[in-house]
Amino acid sequence: MTKKEIQDQITFLKSDYIRIQGDLDKLDAAGGNVQNAEKQLERMEEELKDLNKKLAQAED
Repeated sequence: MTKKEIQDQITFLKSDYIRIQGDLDKLDAAGGNVQNAEKQLERMEEELKDLNKKLAQAED
């Protein structure tokens, strides 16, 4: 995977994370079940960590 591909994946994941976080806030305000959204955010955080490690190790 190239550095550009990793950066593109990070950008996509961050935008998806922000969207889900907004949904989570709405669910929480409405008294809904936030457990699934929280798990999804945790998985995304782990994926971001892995991608950032790969980016640090990637060559130009």
